[in-house]
Amino acid sequence: MEKNQIALSIDDLPTKWYNIAPDLPEPLPAPKEPESGPSRMEFLGKTMTHECLKQEKATERWTPIPEEIRSLYIQAGRPRPLYRAKRLEKHLRLRNVRLYYKREDLSPTGSHKVNTALAQAYYAAKEGKTTLVTETGAGQWGSALSYAATVMGLDCVVFWVRAVYNWKTDRRTLMKLMGAEVHSSPSKETNFGRSLLAKNSNHQGSLGIAVSEGLEYAETHDGSVYCLGSVLNHVLIHQSIIGLESIKQFELVDDSPDLIIGCLGGGSNFGGIALPFAGEVLQKKRKCEFLAAQSEAAPNLVKGEYRYDFGDVAEHTPLLKMFTLGHKTEMVPIKADGLRYHAAAPLISALRHHNLVKAIAYPANEKAIFEAARIFLQTEGWLIAPESSYAVRAGIDEALKAEKAGKEKVICMNISGHGFLDLQAYKEKLSME
Repeated sequence: MEKNQIALSIDDLPTKWYNIAPDLPEPLPAPKEPESGPSRMEFLGKTMTHECLKQEKATERWTPIPEEIRSLYIQAGRPRPLYRAKRLEKHLRLRNVRLYYKREDLSPTGSHKVNTALAQAYYAAKEGKTTLVTETGAGQWGSALSYAATVMGLDCVVFWVRAVYNWKTDRRTLMKLMGAEVHSSPSKETNFGRSLLAKNSNHQGSLGIAVSEGLEYAETHDGSVYCLGSVLNHVLIHQSIIGLESIKQFELVDDSPDLIIGCLGGGSNFGGIALPFAGEVLQKKRKCEFLAAQSEAAPNLVKGEYRYDFGDVAEHTPLLKMFTLGHKTEMVPIKADGLRYHAAAPLISALRHHNLVKAIAYPANEKAIFEAARIFLQTEGWLIAPESSYAVRAGIDEALKAEKAGKEKVICMNISGHGFLDLQAYKEKLSME
């Protein structure tokens, strides 16, 4: 029987996370304080876990994964399979191109976000915190942190971008089932939220605004700690579990990717699969290219500038060297709202600056994106998240391009989440009444 699923045993679960920082062509630019106002570094020291901030500045290539977190990973279904997309290859009539995809949608909440949520919840509990506070865009990160909080016996408060909160009622129910307190952002729970609502009572919000609210809430509530789902170094270190597993899985079938593709907003799932492979490229151990699939609603790697900027709208964070559209840029809502963020992670931005990562932005109407998701469902049989559909769209486009040129190519796409709580978006975008 021909097998298209490449699985690892529990014994093959990585014991260390990978940090690409020491392998970069030049040192990662350090965060900076703005010219005026209070210290943002001190602010983060009061609102985030000490262990995560320690990992943020890590210069070591490898970080041991605590046994307790490895146990939580196994409970959450790791290691996750890699699939050969043979049915999609047949549909596209590919002879020279082999397609693979990593299944991060198989987590308890349906996305890769659980990988860092469990780690951050573990560290928060160890430091005596009682409440995890965060933002969420598409809702996947809020769901993941709600899950991690309940597993660790902690409370959870989520500030959810209003444009998505208003239509993803089922995902909101999921968060509440896990005990989370969920607020539409901008909200009346923070001074910053109230100031925005005073100007526009129907403000649709953004991820940068929700980050600001989460940080303010964590600072003003005892026992609370702020957890971020993307962008920062420690998040991408935790997510490296994806790429580390994938490297082992390709070795099992004696194959190797020529191109890694992931969707990208802030960069957590793209970094998770790409950075371990990129590290081996930098170490001259392999050849591989990397493509980030974005929306024209937030094309930070395509149209952004590589400069220092704040990570949130209210300017609570230090200045980070990133490809950014500007932290106060207004972006139109899209169904793949997890991609609607003004800047890319500093680690990924550094790779982009050195031309080691390429990027493409698709039209904000998302028609081609949802069509790609429909093709994937009707061939491979899995309903994927709108965000993941960007990776599949780019994977299909790159495969057809290589096939037309007669080039042999191996492409790996990261499926960052499932689409079962996004059916309203599919109904709307594909005109299914």
